[in-house]
Amino acid sequence: MGQEYTDEEGENATKMARRAIEEYIDIKLIVKNSYGGKFVEKRGVFTTLTNSSGKLRGCIGFPEPVFPLGEAVIKSAISAASSDPRFPPVTKEDMDDITVEVSMLSKPVALAVKNRKDLPSMIAVGRDGLIAERDSFSGLLLPQVAVEEKMDQKAFLKAVCWKAGMEPDCWKDGDTSISTFNAEVFYEVEPRGPVFRKVLSAEK
Repeated sequence: MGQEYTDEEGENATKMARRAIEEYIDIKLIVKNSYGGKFVEKRGVFTTLTNSSGKLRGCIGFPEPVFPLGEAVIKSAISAASSDPRFPPVTKEDMDDITVEVSMLSKPVALAVKNRKDLPSMIAVGRDGLIAERDSFSGLLLPQVAVEEKMDQKAFLKAVCWKAGMEPDCWKDGDTSISTFNAEVFYEVEPRGPVFRKVLSAEK
């Protein structure tokens, strides 16, 4: 996957995500996007919050490019901190122990395959994120999840089915849509610290 975003753009997005969270927690202010260029183009975005022990503290975003990038970063960051149903809202004190990670997504593409058993071979761990959808069920896993959890393609497919609230082998069902997307990921090395690009190892 080629790089669409510069390191500076990734740093700006990540710092804007943190500022959005802290301003919202502090005075309920929703900050405005102050960048042009790619930040005014519609893009999918996820913001992930992790505490110092490495545990997830919030992760919410937009798989589809429904908002301009800057607005999507701000909305996803605030939602990850305040509206993830798996966790209590993040407090001002929590942010001293939380690192912010922003994933900027390509548009999802549904995988077309005649034999569902061929699906795993079409997925590259580290390159592809997954979306599983059927009826009212839907789940998404970012590319870095498979790398961090040391999943192979089948385990990744099972995990996204489970995330969608379906049986782990739902990917074998022709009624289940499996889509892939790519992401460029930028993260703080420590709370309010330097921002780096996350390099993921893609394995086919």
